[in-house]
Amino acid sequence: MNSPSATPSASTSADAPAVTVERDGHVLLMGLNRPAKRNAFTRQMISELASAYGLLESDDELWCGVLFAHGDHFTGGLDMLDVGAELASGDFAAPEGGRDPWRLDGTWSKPVVAAAQGWVMTLGIELLLAADIRVAAQDARFSQFEIRRGIYPFGGATFRFPRETGWGNAMRWILTGEEFDAAEAHRIGLVQEVLPDGASALHRAKEIARVISERSAPLGVRTALASAHRAREEGDAAAIAHLRPDIARLIATADGTEGVTSFVERRPAVFTGR
Repeated sequence: MNSPSATPSASTSADAPAVTVERDGHVLLMGLNRPAKRNAFTRQMISELASAYGLLESDDELWCGVLFAHGDHFTGGLDMLDVGAELASGDFAAPEGGRDPWRLDGTWSKPVVAAAQGWVMTLGIELLLAADIRVAAQDARFSQFEIRRGIYPFGGATFRFPRETGWGNAMRWILTGEEFDAAEAHRIGLVQEVLPDGASALHRAKEIARVISERSAPLGVRTALASAHRAREEGDAAAIAHLRPDIARLIATADGTEGVTSFVERRPAVFTGR
């Protein structure tokens, strides 16, 4: 029986994409699409998700991304039979034009909202940690299970999990590999919202993405993200040094003018990304 928060599979045929990609206005919807295998990651899925993230970052008409999964589960983790060679070599090269779906390859400028349901195993947690905003269905179950397979998390959990949730909370789950539920994920800050029973995490993620893409100035969003990343990577002083120059630059844009004009005219702003 399907979870009430799950999304129907886009397709289950052999030639179906491992990751569906759909534009919804200025939002890019990226859907893990191997539901019959609980969306376990193959080399194809990693490659297609990397291409989707590359599109999100490179297309100026895309202002926000939504990462979700078709079917009952976000992901059961890696398909070890398919990706074993890459694990042994440590090589998960992105295709031409693609970006690391764990966002470990430099500067990123577009926000991503992630929606999870069912199993959220191993690299699934790391995909959530790589997103900017995370929501989960009531039925979501999480496990950073790698330590029980003789390896360890290699998609960012060792530094992002402690940073997002605190050292003790992260080590509690990384070092044991035990399962925890959506309420615990919310308590420790792994997800920002847990949906009521029966509500769709994907629907809520789309709502948040539409607020970002329809009501917020895209240049302002990118600048805010850049400032936050700069503070984290270079320290507060580096971020402070850019605050006033950034404001002067944004005010001089068409969107900056529109923001001021809409305030004076008491109407919603219509931003163009220019």
